[in-house]
Amino acid sequence: MLIHPQIDPIAVSIGPLAVRWYGLMYLMGFGIAFMLARSRIKSGLSGRISYAVFDDLFFFSVLGVVMGGRLGYVLFYKPAYYFSHPLEILSVWQGGMAFHGGFLGVLLAMLYIARKHRIQWLAITDFIAPLTAPALAAGRVGNFINGELWGRVTDEPWGIVFRGAGPLPRHPSQLYQFALEGVLLFVILWLYSARPRPTGAVSAIFLIGYGALRFSAEFFREPDDFLGLLAFNLSMGQWLSLPMIFAGIAMLAWATRKV
Repeated sequence: MLIHPQIDPIAVSIGPLAVRWYGLMYLMGFGIAFMLARSRIKSGLSGRISYAVFDDLFFFSVLGVVMGGRLGYVLFYKPAYYFSHPLEILSVWQGGMAFHGGFLGVLLAMLYIARKHRIQWLAITDFIAPLTAPALAAGRVGNFINGELWGRVTDEPWGIVFRGAGPLPRHPSQLYQFALEGVLLFVILWLYSARPRPTGAVSAIFLIGYGALRFSAEFFREPDDFLGLLAFNLSMGQWLSLPMIFAGIAMLAWATRKV
């Protein structure tokens, strides 16, 4: 049994200004994605997406992640609470981001850029898909540092006692998701997209991969106490992942229909 190190969520504090590890992790994830994207453009694997188009896309995608992720958490997980405390919707530094909301936010950002620069929308989603995993990985590290989103009770020797989660050791599900949705998904997408693929195929692999890996990891993650398990003993994260898997399978069949 291990004890969570209870890291101070504030990395640097200067007077009233506090920089939190959670925000730094997201910043690191965005930075890695930015460098990987420019490397892919330089190697000629970006199609019509130039440096200028990507800079535009990156700006609006970051907005989509932050705004969509926060609003997704508010609407999918705790709508009653936040509608009663609307000012707390802005308190992103306290945690509370939903991937599925951020995903929808980025889709809207890519749709805007596609129309603005007259580039096929799926060509943009194919370019962005392999770049998302580093940000996902960084976010899960932030969750672990904050000691939030812990796993279910376990008797495995690597179980961790988290502050606020009771005296029993739990799965470090944040680290499981870091390894699955962050590292493994990145490797799969980066290698798959290293060769020319039918338009939409890379996006389809992302949908299938993320959906399946998130669905699996949720079996080790403690359901939100204000929601619990839903129909068929599945969590909200699992129910939100199922449409991604089915949409990815349909998209892959469509993208490869002529191959």
